[in-house]
Amino acid sequence: MLAALTQLLIFQLIGEVLARGLKLPVPGPVIGMLLLFATLVVRGSISKELQSTAQTLLQHLSLLFVPAGTGVMLHLHRVADEWLPLLLSVLISTLATLIVTAMVMKFMLGSKASDGESA
Repeated sequence: MLAALTQLLIFQLIGEVLARGLKLPVPGPVIGMLLLFATLVVRGSISKELQSTAQTLLQHLSLLFVPAGTGVMLHLHRVADEWLPLLLSVLISTLATLIVTAMVMKFMLGSKASDGESA
């Protein structure tokens, strides 16, 4: 498990170095995740240890939201003062996510149908 966690943190570090060094508008952990994904695609498989560690992290993902929830509770007065922009941003981003997801699904199903027709 320690080797897999180290591997995950190394990819995050590489992503952070690239993001800061190249002044990219993308967070370092996102770049690191993409690099890890590319590495796993090239390798063609995932090690049992990395898979087990990732599953364990995902099972306890809710614990990572505790600090964010605490921060919201500490600044509840700011949330109360700015409830309308927060509500609008949540609604608009949710709607945008649903629309983009539906469009991607429609595109993917359309391309799958056209692949099936050509076969």
